[in-house]
Amino acid sequence: MFTQMTTMEELLIAWDMFKKDKRNREDVQAFEYKLEDNLFDLHSDLVNGQYRHGTYNRFYVRDPKIREIHKASVRDRIVHHLLSRWLVPVFEPTFIHDSYSSRVGKGTHRAVEQISRMLKKVRGRSRTCYVLKCDIRKFFASIDHAILLEIIRQRIKDNDLVCLIENIVESFENGANSRERERESMAHLARRGPDVRLGISPRNFSRTYT
Repeated sequence: MFTQMTTMEELLIAWDMFKKDKRNREDVQAFEYKLEDNLFDLHSDLVNGQYRHGTYNRFYVRDPKIREIHKASVRDRIVHHLLSRWLVPVFEPTFIHDSYSSRVGKGTHRAVEQISRMLKKVRGRSRTCYVLKCDIRKFFASIDHAILLEIIRQRIKDNDLVCLIENIVESFENGANSRERERESMAHLARRGPDVRLGISPRNFSRTYT
């Protein structure tokens, strides 16, 4: 699988997926200015086992509460899209039907429609129907990398591909030091009051930093 997915053709497809709605961003324009050279360099690093995921640009948005965002470089986000294109068909069949986030053909509107259908089924019944609304705090930042990689290894047997995934997963710090640094930053922003400028419109976040 790794050999098939790390061709120049696949990198160009990943680039096309990534650049959608981002062409006016400075970092995207800078990468595109030398697109051929940048993609050939990325291709060489991948096939020769020299690719290393870079660091993240850390900043905050309000939506409306303050959220910490970690933005990878254009080069690294192209690799993210490359992996997504090949891994989604592997893991998509393992998801439950009623999982609606970040999946093709799902989304918020489909989730609302499904909830409506469920409510109609229980309406008028004598038994009480319970609904649980909850949020896991810092879900992605708190994922145990060892467990995640073990799950991935159960589905992916290509060692080169697993090494690439591990490279990306381990590029993000999610330990106690990261949480302590975040608490200090959040406290600092709170002291600055509601007019603090966070540098990005929340409504543009989802299509800008993926």
